[in-house]
Amino acid sequence: MLYHFSEEKHIEVFVPRKHPSFPDRPPMVWAIDKERSPLYLLPRDCPRIGFWATPETTQSDREKYLHMTSAQKIMAVESGSLDQIQNTKLFRYSLSDDHFVMMDEGAGYYVSYETEVPLKVEEVGSLLDELVQERIEIRIVPSLQPLYEQLPTSTLHYSMIRMRNSKIMQRD
Repeated sequence: MLYHFSEEKHIEVFVPRKHPSFPDRPPMVWAIDKERSPLYLLPRDCPRIGFWATPETTQSDREKYLHMTSAQKIMAVESGSLDQIQNTKLFRYSLSDDHFVMMDEGAGYYVSYETEVPLKVEEVGSLLDELVQERIEIRIVPSLQPLYEQLPTSTLHYSMIRMRNSKIMQRD
């Protein structure tokens, strides 16, 4: 089972579309695996950084970034997004993985080049409550800049989503 998250409630079919980040690829339908799906339990345009340890993560990085948590993953969002997070209705679409192929194993991205019909749609409810249920530690920070600059040099696995909407990208 794969998932697609949307603020739209009544999507009957997912039609492949061109993605601006992959202009050379044909139109695609995007989905995410269960493990990475909590990264999408936020409003679509909300900038966020998720990070977690892997077997390759050094003890030094565990101490620096994870020393005071028992959470499996950490999600950082800018404080300016909190109102939007608390007031957005989000829907989880369940999709059969029959036509999907792995596009990025680290990110958990799958794509299909065919029209996809959702098997089920459900309203997520409180996004913060859902993240807590998924054992995600939520860090509400003034700026994502320190993580944006430091995580690429760490041994943690990380995912930076919608960073073009963050305060640090808006300054230019």
